[in-house]
Amino acid sequence: MNLALWIVTGLLAVAYLLGGGAKVVMAKERIAAFGPSSRWVDDFGNGGVKAIGAVEILAAVGLVLPAALDIAPVLEPLAALGLVLLMIGAAVVRLRRHEIEFMVVDVFYIALAAFVAWGRLGPESLVH
Repeated sequence: MNLALWIVTGLLAVAYLLGGGAKVVMAKERIAAFGPSSRWVDDFGNGGVKAIGAVEILAAVGLVLPAALDIAPVLEPLAALGLVLLMIGAAVVRLRRHEIEFMVVDVFYIALAAFVAWGRLGPESLVH
């Protein structure tokens, strides 16, 4: 179970680090040009998109560093819970935009982050 949690945590961290980094460094018009699944940026200003990217980067760091360095490891499940909330917000935006087909990915990320939060708060807690 611990290995599965670390694998999912690592995958989430990489995905959110890359995705958040792209949102921070790219203009929202360039993000929107990636295709229909990226048109959500039209609902936000440049600052909003960059803020979402910064939150994703912080969450990615929070998923890995506290547990890896054994400094406040309770931050890992809290970062995972933060990602659950972030992705619920993303799913709401998809619903509002009638993009149900793209919401499947959001629900998948919610499930992965919830698994990490549940695992680290319960059966495989890193808190001493």
